[in-house]
Parts: sequence; C-alpha cells; structure tokens
Amino acid sequence: MHWDDAHARNTLRKMFDAAVAAADPRVVLARHLPEKPSGRCVVVGAGKSAAMMAAALEDAWPDVALEGVVVTRYGHAVPTRRIAVRESSHPVPDAAGEAAAREILAAVQNLGPDDLVLALMSGGASALLPLPAPGLTLADKQAVNRALLASGATISEMNCVRKHLSAIKGGRLAAAAAPARVVTLAISDVPGDDFAVIGSGPTVPDPTTFAQARAILAKYGIKPSPQVAARLAQDADETPKPGSLHADARMIATPLLALRAAAETARAAGLSPLILGDAVEGESREMGTVMAGIARCVRTHGEPLAAPALLLSGGETTVTIGAGPAGRGGRNTEFLLALAVALAGAQNIWAVAGDTDGIDGTEDAAGALVTPDTLARARAAGLDPAAMLAGHDSFPLFDALGDLIRTGPTLTNVNDFRAILIA
Repeated sequence: MHWDDAHARNTLRKMFDAAVAAADPRVVLARHLPEKPSGRCVVVGAGKSAAMMAAALEDAWPDVALEGVVVTRYGHAVPTRRIAVRESSHPVPDAAGEAAAREILAAVQNLGPDDLVLALMSGGASALLPLPAPGLTLADKQAVNRALLASGATISEMNCVRKHLSAIKGGRLAAAAAPARVVTLAISDVPGDDFAVIGSGPTVPDPTTFAQARAILAKYGIKPSPQVAARLAQDADETPKPGSLHADARMIATPLLALRAAAETARAAGLSPLILGDAVEGESREMGTVMAGIARCVRTHGEPLAAPALLLSGGETTVTIGAGPAGRGGRNTEFLLALAVALAGAQNIWAVAGDTDGIDGTEDAAGALVTPDTLARARAAGLDPAAMLAGHDSFPLFDALGDLIRTGPTLTNVNDFRAILIA
C-alpha cells in the first residue's frame, strides 16, 4: 500500500477518534453499574466527563429516583434531567468550584445503610473540587496549584499535595457519606489507573501522608504560604487510610482501552501496531526525542517491528517551564515539536498526539499532526522550530501550519494519545 501525506494524515486522525470513542461514557458506563438501591440514590461527581457520565447514568437508570450534583469544566456541561450540573475552572480552581464542592459534600450527609452514593469521577476532578481544609483559603490552594503545574511534578505528586490541603479529597467524601454504600465509577486519566489518584480520590482510601506532601513541595523548591506550611506541618487529621473505608470502585474506561481501539483501527488500515505503554511519563521534549529514535529504528532496521507500523503510547508527560519566559502550547504539541526536530525531516514518518479530553494544556486544540515536511514548511513560513521548542512555544507553530487538531471538548478523558506511523 502506498502511503502518501493525505492517506497518512487521514489514518492518524481516525486513530485519535477511535481512541476517544472507546472512552465515551454513553458507550461504556451502563455495563459497570451496581445493583439498584432499595433506598435513595445520590449521585455526585467531578471531572471533564462528569456531566456526560451523569447523562449516561440517567439514560441507563430511567426508573431510579436519581438526585445529586456533579461539577465539570466550563463549557463541558450537557443537558440532564435529574442530576444537577455545575461548572467551574480548570486547571486552576475558582470560587465556583469551591461552591460546587460544598454542595457535593452536603448532598451525601444524613444517609442510611440502604442508600447508594454513585460517585462519577474523571480527569480534571482535582481542580474542579477545591474545598480548602480548615485554616486554608481558596487563594492558598490556587497558589500551590499554579506552582505545581509549572514545576514538572507528576499528576500523582500534585494530587498527594492536593489531598492534604482538602476537606473533600483523599477519601473524605466517602467518610462523610457513611453508612451509605459508595460506588465509584471512574474514567482513568492517570498512569497506573490508580483510583486514589483520579480526582485525588475523594471516595477511596488514601495511602499518602502529610510527610509525603511536604517532601514533594521541597523536591520542587516550592515555598508555600504560612497557612499551607502550617497545615502540612501537622500529622493529625490524616486522610482515611486503606482498611478504614469500604471502597467499591470500578474503572469504566482507561488509556489502555483507548490504545487497543486505535490498534484495531491500525490493523484494519494495514498497519502493524505496537503499544509501547499506557502510562508513559517524563518530559515532553525528551519523550519526543526518544520516540523519534524508535521510529527511525523501525524505518531503518525493521525493529522492534517492520514497517508499515504504528507505535502507540499513552500516559501523561510533563512540561517544566523553568525561570525563563514561556510561549503557548501543551504537553502534546511540545512532544510533537521535539519529535519533528529529532526526526529532522526523515521521510515516511508521520505522527499525531493529543489529549483525549480535546484540550492540550490551556489552548483550544486537542493536539496536532507531524509530517515529514513539518520543519521545512515551518522554516518557509519564517518560523524557527528549535527556538520555539526551547521557548515552549509549540502551539503557534502548528497553528501557522494548519496542523492543529481541534475537536472541542470530547466529554471524556483517558489522558494523552500518541501514534507514530512509519511507512
């Protein structure tokens, strides 16, 4: 089969769309529901997919008297009939998120053992549920959040700190719902699909400690406010630990599920797919260089598989901004620009990378495409790819080339999707 530019671009876009579709709550949620309760059914939730999950639940259980509230990112709401939907800010929390978190915590009060709490959790929930612990303000949490986002900390590290500054995360929501049964339905956007990390685990036990949270801030040189430092300095009021909560948690969609869907699409297109990992972490630009090396090996030596091939990976890379000025871009466009620079115009290699929630960083694109002539076209447009990579300014380059992928909010989130096609 001949792989020209149009065919490669179209195939890679189909891969991305297949990965997103595999995690659609309307497709996957109903099969994971528990037995219907004899008492009340209170629905709470948070995340970029929370409203869509709530709508899918209403469709699946038309005969259950559902009540409750979920919070999602601005612009991610969908119509619901029985479950209230609130919107708030992501990735930096705001007052609307704090108000929604208080409403969610109040919704699970005074329940009995025959009642059921269904917690619908998806990526973005940590920022969308900013309920400060006693002695802290929303401004305290916002400052720590901004510092962590710029530090290069992993999502697990960020959420460890968030749990210990929160009145609702790290199992505290489930503790407040006792003695009601709590069942969590989650869409994973974290490496390892750890329920305790997704949304900072409001409904599951928390194995992390105040000491670990302190160590993370020290590791990245983050100096907290006096109020945050005082909160983290104490070891009382710990989050509920494993064994203290009965947690029924069910994963309804994961990064691996999305990668497998893309692999099936690849086989149908005559490609040999190889999933390199569903939980790949590290600096975006370094990951781009590494993946370029693997792609070159496939092209030159037929290892670790022969072309035509597709290298698939998921997970969440990071972008460490540092002290200098930073341009516009997310971790996926930074990965792609680093990949293009490392490939240096190598022929017959194309790539796509994007966030399955439809938003890469804070921009309006999910990600972008790289082609064999990306660098040549950029330079012809008067752009300096290496300089833009150094300045974390990947978004304008792909925007100028017309190679951004804009989907709008997908209302799901199984983290980043990366595919490299070697013909």
